[in-house]
Amino acid sequence: MGVEPIPGEPAAVATCDGERALVVADFHAGIEAGLRRDGVELPDHAPDRRESLRALVEEERPDRLVFLGDLGHAIGDPGREEREEMLALFDALPDLPVTLVKGNHDGDTEAVLERVDQPVAITPGHGVRLGEVGFAHGHTWPSPDVLGADIVCVAHEHPVVRLEDEVGGARVERVWLRGDLDPAPFREFHDADIECGGELVVCPGFNDLSGGTWVNVDGQDFLAPFLPEGLVDGEAYLLDGTRLGDYRRV
Repeated sequence: MGVEPIPGEPAAVATCDGERALVVADFHAGIEAGLRRDGVELPDHAPDRRESLRALVEEERPDRLVFLGDLGHAIGDPGREEREEMLALFDALPDLPVTLVKGNHDGDTEAVLERVDQPVAITPGHGVRLGEVGFAHGHTWPSPDVLGADIVCVAHEHPVVRLEDEVGGARVERVWLRGDLDPAPFREFHDADIECGGELVVCPGFNDLSGGTWVNVDGQDFLAPFLPEGLVDGEAYLLDGTRLGDYRRV
């Protein structure tokens, strides 16, 4: 049982009640169209995103695909480009069960996904528990049922670290954050002595155009209402598996 990142990829395999689930966070289909509305012109990377995920599914052969929120990019009604990208994505994927934990950018995703062939279960943003793994997008507080899981996976942050070399060069890398889940803020929010205290995993964004929270830079606030307080002794890991240690001291 566990949640194991796939080396070199912004995705993980989770063992959920006997099923192998491929977990992908913050796909943000249609992001280029959203950026164009803000005056940013970028080439269309939708085919690359689609092929990357299709190849992961083919390689890992999961029993289920879990989108950990923000499958789409529009906060409201998905536009034409976003709808077309989502439909093309599902058309390229094999016929396996899909779980979508709705994120704050998913808008009326139901209207799009009702047209796909795969069986899709759409859950509220506060999440769903599959066996001993709980999944929530992270823009709102996870439910008590999700928090009671041994491992709680959230997204929304798109965590990244800023790395500098000895000559002053810098680059930004996507990371996983992992640590213990502190029950205190969750019990305070739910006003109940809920059973929780397993591991908390903050997943990187699959879409590298979607920006992120620079977790090791002073003045950068977390987006999730329960972070950083809900993460104890959080450590950062690069996509290739390199352990960076305490994310605040990277």
